[in-house]
Amino acid sequence: MPGPDAEPVFLADLAKASVAARERGGGLRTFLADPATRGLRKWPKDVVHQWLYDHADRPKFQADYGHIDLSTLVWSLEPVALDELMAIPTGASETDAIEYYAQDPERWVSLRDKGDHTGVREMWDVHGTWKRWPILIERRLVRPGQIGLQVIEGRTRLGVLRGRAQRGWHVAPQHLAWVGRRGI
Repeated sequence: MPGPDAEPVFLADLAKASVAARERGGGLRTFLADPATRGLRKWPKDVVHQWLYDHADRPKFQADYGHIDLSTLVWSLEPVALDELMAIPTGASETDAIEYYAQDPERWVSLRDKGDHTGVREMWDVHGTWKRWPILIERRLVRPGQIGLQVIEGRTRLGVLRGRAQRGWHVAPQHLAWVGRRGI
């Protein structure tokens, strides 16, 4: 859990480090070595990679999550029920993204089952779930007064899940996801 004297960290603080690490080919290791990420060293590397390294500089992510003090978040891997995932929203800047991917889940599985993503089809067909855990956050951290969870990263995965479930294809009753909650 972050300490009470942790310095605030916002997405904007990480944008330059994210771009530099990606453009110079240094990868996640270079990003994590940047002083800007010092307050996030206890975060799961998968969360850092999927969200901050890949998207810290993206305007839509800045608009949706730029106000959240990242140093206050703690992460846990949690099972989330299918019913909750069928209704989970994403950020305001891309409200239609999940439904867009749900329209043709087979296409998105085919596109993602290559290279680092090899095995995506097998996970869906055999286990009825995703290969890599998406990133969710408590909605109240995004918009005070809201309840439940919201997807930060993994909109394609959520769309595939919804599309498969809507078609009656094999989908597990619950799915693992990284969940961010306020720790202090």
